[in-house]
Amino acid sequence: MNVAVVLFTSDLRLHDNPVLRSALRDADRVVPLFVRDDAVHRAGFDAPNRLAFLADCLVDLDAGLRKRGGRLIVRTGAVAKEVRRLVEETGAGAVHMAAGVSGYAAHREEQLRTALADSGCELRIHDAVVTALAPGRVVPAGKDHFAVFTPYFRRWEAAGVRGTLTAPRTVRLPDGELSSDPLPTRGDIKDISPGLAEGGEQAGRKLVTSWLNGDLGDYADGHDDLAGDATSRLSPHLHFGTVSAAELATRAQEKGGPGGDAFVRQLAWRDFHHQVLAARHDASWSDYRPRQDRWRSDEDEITAWKTGHTGYPVVDAAMRQLAHEGWMHNRGRLLAASFLTKTLYVDWRVGARHFLELLVDGDIANNQLNWQWVAGTGTDTRPNRVLNPVTQAKRYDPRGDYVRRWVPELAEVKGSAVHEPWKVKDTLDYPEPVVDLGEARARFEKARGLD
Repeated sequence: MNVAVVLFTSDLRLHDNPVLRSALRDADRVVPLFVRDDAVHRAGFDAPNRLAFLADCLVDLDAGLRKRGGRLIVRTGAVAKEVRRLVEETGAGAVHMAAGVSGYAAHREEQLRTALADSGCELRIHDAVVTALAPGRVVPAGKDHFAVFTPYFRRWEAAGVRGTLTAPRTVRLPDGELSSDPLPTRGDIKDISPGLAEGGEQAGRKLVTSWLNGDLGDYADGHDDLAGDATSRLSPHLHFGTVSAAELATRAQEKGGPGGDAFVRQLAWRDFHHQVLAARHDASWSDYRPRQDRWRSDEDEITAWKTGHTGYPVVDAAMRQLAHEGWMHNRGRLLAASFLTKTLYVDWRVGARHFLELLVDGDIANNQLNWQWVAGTGTDTRPNRVLNPVTQAKRYDPRGDYVRRWVPELAEVKGSAVHEPWKVKDTLDYPEPVVDLGEARARFEKARGLD
């Protein structure tokens, strides 16, 4: 009997999963495995919102496998050790897993190869599982990655994504009993954001269908509308791999039109950041392009930013949405990040850490490199741009509905006046601005040598 192990990581799905499909093609019996990794806990990456969403995903994955004759084996500990132990229990000849892009993913792969070296078991790594296009698939002449998005996107489009795979009909386990830890459940986890979305492949696929058949057509014009919330909200599912980026890109391209094109471009942005991190692992916490910044660290201002009490309503609304949902509108992310790094002139790593504590889609490649893009230490070709929170709010929340939704202290302020509450004569239970925008911009420009 030929046995293979499928090590699920960021690909918690049955549909369009090249890892699972390859194992089923090459082996008579397959053991689906998820390891609750000690290293993730030690790194502090197991934030409550992601743990809760992950629990949903594992329960759903197990249910899907059971319908096909299998089940999910859950183990807890060091990944390499637990995989080696399962290989010894089953006599598996191969372990299949998706390729990762972070420094930790590279280290994990190295540990697995070492652990399996004398076992007669092969480690097979599969590309284009987590992303639509594999990092390194397209590169500029003489370099290992693209540092500018537009030329990357041209090559990304020309390369095309791989074909989509159907979900398997049958998954057969080896004979005999295999021990498994209990599946985690959302109810076991404390300090979850009250508005956290549901995880799992079934929820993800329903959301994809609703998105493609609904708001996708308006995405090109409406994706920056804060109050309209006309985005897919698929980022958590892409992060955990309950939805395939390749399948999503293909289906959006088939829909076509300005909305489909704009959405595919956003999927390419996700791939772009993954290929940068794959080539530059240290960009997760080190400046990709150092600017010799001497960041400020005013704890009162940082606390005001984290809690949504800066006195700038659109920033505060975005930060409160993050706390409530474990998710934030993309335009809100840009404004919140610009305010911290450019207006308050605080190190982007402070913001990135806070986001990772709450974001259910807290992805190292996209979170860190987007923060660097906004801070001007990353791949932005205009590194010194500053987003004015008042101007931006009037443009992307013209009626003030987004602000009133998340900042109830301002609910009675009508129209766009809500974006400048300091001009309202009535007494409001809302803080004064923590900083003057003109003074803050001058401070930033002086720090960057632009004055």
